[in-house]
Amino acid sequence: MRALKTCINAALVTGALASAVAAGPMAATAHAQNSDHIVAGSDNTTPLAKEAAGLPKVSPSQLLKLAESQVGVRENSLGGGTKFQAWYMSSPRARETVARDGGRPADYANAEWCDMFVSWVGNQLGIQPVLGADAYTVTHARWFAQNGRWGTVPKPGAVVFFSWSGSKSIDSINHVGFVIKDNGNGTIQTVEGNTGNAVQIRTRPTSEVAGYGYPYYTASDSA
Repeated sequence: MRALKTCINAALVTGALASAVAAGPMAATAHAQNSDHIVAGSDNTTPLAKEAAGLPKVSPSQLLKLAESQVGVRENSLGGGTKFQAWYMSSPRARETVARDGGRPADYANAEWCDMFVSWVGNQLGIQPVLGADAYTVTHARWFAQNGRWGTVPKPGAVVFFSWSGSKSIDSINHVGFVIKDNGNGTIQTVEGNTGNAVQIRTRPTSEVAGYGYPYYTASDSA
């Protein structure tokens, strides 16, 4: 049986980067704003708000509809072959992360793909600039924190970052997905890629959650 995947691709994350991530302090620890989408009258002067102003109108429920429609997509026997890996390899972001981490874009073909799934969903909906994109969960979580979009409250459409050790440190993050709902009993329902070698809906204890990243949604689900 294949060992549990952590969605941290050791082949792409060099020792130097891993040491820097482990040793460096977080650039920002501010909690996210109460709103997870643009609201009339809110502060639209932040970098993400300015990015969001020119993007398609996408709500959390629209994102979850697309993410859940991918349930059942599976990897091949080598751990690759998904549309998410193929997209990431060909994306400009892959060239950026290779320049950062080392390796080649082709190395993503069979790499852990939980964050490639999350990034693919944002790209398909046209909101990648306000959801972020990465193949490495730790740096994606740091992106949310640095943009003031990091917190501890599970919201539908939030990006949930897991640490199987139960640590709340970003450095310890192993896996990522989307929150579907808070079950109200210490668990959340999620949709995740690269879990059981496929996209699946899971129920996870919040004790395994390191934190949540809140995309700057451009539309609201509220009436």
